[in-house]
Amino acid sequence: MTSEPDPSSPSQPAEQPSQAKATQAITSETSASAGLGLSLRRYFKRELVPLLADLRLAIGLLLAIAAFSVLGTVIEQGQTPSFYQTNYPEHPALFGFLTWRLILTLGLDQVYRTWWFLALLILFGASLTTCTFQRQLPALRWFSRTWNFYSQPRQFQKFALSAELPQGTIEQLLPLLEKRRYKIFQEEGKLYAHKGLVGRIGPIVVHASMLLILLGAILGAMTGFFAQEMIPSGETFQVRNVFDAGPWAAAQIPKDWSVKVNRFWIDYTPDGTIDQFYSDLSVLDQAGEEVDRQTIHVNKPLRYKGVTFYQADWAVAAVRFHLNNSPLLQLPMAQLDTGGGRIWGTWVPTKPDLSEGISVVTKDLQGILLVYDMQGNMVATVRQGMSVDVNGVTLSIAEVVGSTGLQIKADPGIPLVYTGFGLLMLGVILSYVSHSQIWALQTADSFYVGGRTNRAQVLFEREMLAILDQLAPAAESPQLTSPKSSPA
Repeated sequence: MTSEPDPSSPSQPAEQPSQAKATQAITSETSASAGLGLSLRRYFKRELVPLLADLRLAIGLLLAIAAFSVLGTVIEQGQTPSFYQTNYPEHPALFGFLTWRLILTLGLDQVYRTWWFLALLILFGASLTTCTFQRQLPALRWFSRTWNFYSQPRQFQKFALSAELPQGTIEQLLPLLEKRRYKIFQEEGKLYAHKGLVGRIGPIVVHASMLLILLGAILGAMTGFFAQEMIPSGETFQVRNVFDAGPWAAAQIPKDWSVKVNRFWIDYTPDGTIDQFYSDLSVLDQAGEEVDRQTIHVNKPLRYKGVTFYQADWAVAAVRFHLNNSPLLQLPMAQLDTGGGRIWGTWVPTKPDLSEGISVVTKDLQGILLVYDMQGNMVATVRQGMSVDVNGVTLSIAEVVGSTGLQIKADPGIPLVYTGFGLLMLGVILSYVSHSQIWALQTADSFYVGGRTNRAQVLFEREMLAILDQLAPAAESPQLTSPKSSPA
């Protein structure tokens, strides 16, 4: 037995207006959301897309990127604040306005990683993408249509090169076009032929290559790093001295492997100048086992797991020697500030209480050292492997130890950039291919032929004249006129 609701109950009439209001509110909210979505789609289609596809915007962005890239090349990147304070003082300011404070405020010390430079790259990439889909691809589809026939004689009057022949047929024209590698489409009494469509693909390839270059540049700026290390021969090191790195570069810095400098040496020319310097490097895993070994020099780096080690500099690290019959001793050598070239030196005590000693100086790794007493007088010259008596002791030079200066770099965007530049060269080459088009119309009393090309106009005119001469050697010469507009 079921109970029926009491019509006199006050709760029933009160709920109906409440539900109606809720339904109305939901409907209004849905309508507002739909209207907002429609407005956004209209704005995107009618305002934003045409703006991004505007060639003037793309050119302006490209010029801005080029200008800031030049600025990033002129202004040293990734230096310490003290460097900029020294080289770009406020009084006097360079060019009257360029100071260290302005450089650090605008991020000109890290141009390629600033938000505004990355925003320019992204905006330029969006412009290229929009232009490709809005203009280049539709144009390619239009040029490749097989039904692109002209059926009115008046259409041929608008070509730069056209002719009306009293005799001639499409059957006579076909072998002439096939011989010149035209792709031919025909209907009854009408013909359309073209060749060099790859020339229309060239701009699309150029756009795709530039997008790859931009993507590679952004990836490198965000995930790459630069480091420098000065390592003596025989030492093992991990990358520590990172002076420039992107915000997501931590994964690129080696942590589970290290590098050992087995040996560093310099080849000299007969006149004593440096010919080349070399580093024999071993890559070691976490257990210290060698997993790779290469000898690097300038323009021949070591690459391992995306990290590249370049031979960039060198120094004198230490000198190894004997005093009388002592064990092999080693003292570090420091670079001396002489203002006239690089010189390294160290002080060697000749008495146990360090009351007396000598200074040993060298300028390279050829093994020649100059010995000075405590008054600064040169008392001897000694070569590596030889000995000399000074201050009552015998100084025997065993080895001058060199340090290799390595520049270390990781840039995951390089493969994309190289691929982009390769495609860019290919696209430029393809863009030089002429896209030529020829139309023909056969009527009851005349035969019309016309054509156009996007480049190499003179060569195309010669080709057209040769075709027309073979069609009707005694016929009226083709008329050359200035094009008024594109054919309808």
